[in-house]
Amino acid sequence: MVKKAPNPIDKHVGSRVRMRRMMVSMSQEKLGEHLGITFQQIQKYEKGTNRIGASRLQQISIVLGVPVAFFFEGAPTVGPEGEGFSEEQSPAYVSDFLATSDGLTLTRNFMRIPDPKVRRRIVDLVIAIAGEAEG
Repeated sequence: MVKKAPNPIDKHVGSRVRMRRMMVSMSQEKLGEHLGITFQQIQKYEKGTNRIGASRLQQISIVLGVPVAFFFEGAPTVGPEGEGFSEEQSPAYVSDFLATSDGLTLTRNFMRIPDPKVRRRIVDLVIAIAGEAEG
């Protein structure tokens, strides 16, 4: 039997659940307790293996303190013209990176730097280091 690949929207929503859960420093087990389900089910939601129903997504949004729309921000477009989405979406690697613990830590601390010139110099440094790594 051929295994069916997760739907891209389900994967995206799951990764946003994971990102938000990590942002609020909540374990899969704790989220599962709030929802009355196992941490294994949370894992399946976060990987996009299992689709999150509307009522469950509403519960998750309440527990994680975000509107339901948060989970669809940056979702892959649907149809030939990206019907239903009016602005261009970020590449998938951006949300994938932000959903990691390194991505969250980097973003959280980067935004705590008050001086925009210092932030810009850090960006320039990262670009220079990445350029050296390519060459």
